[in-house]
Amino acid sequence: MNSIDLIALSHSFDDRNGVPALLFQQDHHALYWLGVPEDSAFRCNCYLIVDGEEGILIYPGGKTEFEFIQSSIEKVLPLTNLMGMIICQPDPDETSAIIDWLKLNPGMKIITAPRTNTKLSHYGSLDWSWHNVSEEPVFSFKSGQKLDFIPAPFLPCSETFTIFDKTSRFLFSGDLWSAIDMDWKLVVENFAAHELKLSLFHLDYFPSNLTLKGYLKQIRNLKLEAILPRHGSIIPLKNISFALEYLNRLRCGIDLIYPDLR
Repeated sequence: MNSIDLIALSHSFDDRNGVPALLFQQDHHALYWLGVPEDSAFRCNCYLIVDGEEGILIYPGGKTEFEFIQSSIEKVLPLTNLMGMIICQPDPDETSAIIDWLKLNPGMKIITAPRTNTKLSHYGSLDWSWHNVSEEPVFSFKSGQKLDFIPAPFLPCSETFTIFDKTSRFLFSGDLWSAIDMDWKLVVENFAAHELKLSLFHLDYFPSNLTLKGYLKQIRNLKLEAILPRHGSIIPLKNISFALEYLNRLRCGIDLIYPDLR
């Protein structure tokens, strides 16, 4: 059971310039939102999972964010305890800081899919430890706590995946449920008002309703406690049913470009 009330956290939260926000705490397992270095409608969220003495960075971020995210992590965990980073797709806003992270801690494992792993070498290094999520769709901490990797094909890349933390039941959803929002809040309270902010991102970024329904079918049996997107605001438990229905009915991409095709 989470000891953090996300709605209450949202009421008391301000963007505290590099002070991580604790989102989940249960015994030795904790999840943090690491902050963003500047106010923007296109916020890039990075998250940290701490399990005992081990840390996993979710979305290493861009080069311009590196020093900020590094400083944020150091407030929670020694950088030598950062054992890996998860990269769900090869976009530069998610990946371009990887060489900086590997220089800082060469022992970090890159956790990603094969095609993304191949593209990462263009940032300037070929030497890292790799966890292939296609062959090993589960990652285990030393404690036995697990992360499941759920394929999200063509949302937006062919090997995109999402991350389900089985302890917290939080879904790190990548670009799914991401939003463009100048009036940003850490946690969504009014989902109806949030839909427009989602649509600003979703309508021309994802290929079709069929791809969304295919992903929803994969997660239909998960009992989610929160959805944590790459951009925008966290979706808490009270809004998850609305979030699922939003994707289920959304027409986007080629649905809009070729509306007469079935």
